[in-house]
Amino acid sequence: MSTSRILKWISGGGEAILAIPIIGGLLVISSYYTVLPLMLALHITTLILSNKDGGDTYPSILGIVTSCIAWIPIVGFIMHMVTAILLLINAGKRDSASVKEMNGPL
Repeated sequence: MSTSRILKWISGGGEAILAIPIIGGLLVISSYYTVLPLMLALHITTLILSNKDGGDTYPSILGIVTSCIAWIPIVGFIMHMVTAILLLINAGKRDSASVKEMNGPL
């Protein structure tokens, strides 16, 4: 499993926690909104590693956008939920490296 895929699982789980209406909101507010820049850094790191591995980058780009506008209450909830779903689905896909390992050299 590639590092970018592991980071997609982690960032998708983080987004899923932030998508829980009361818990996510309390987490963001009680951290004085510092959780959003932390998630932004995680999404940027995931984007760079996904690009390097040749994986899909659109969930990480959406995560970056989400981290930038998530301070808006209802919009943040919806964006966290959509981003979590896309990141977790994308993390569950097999990456090209694992498919090549299964098939052997061509």
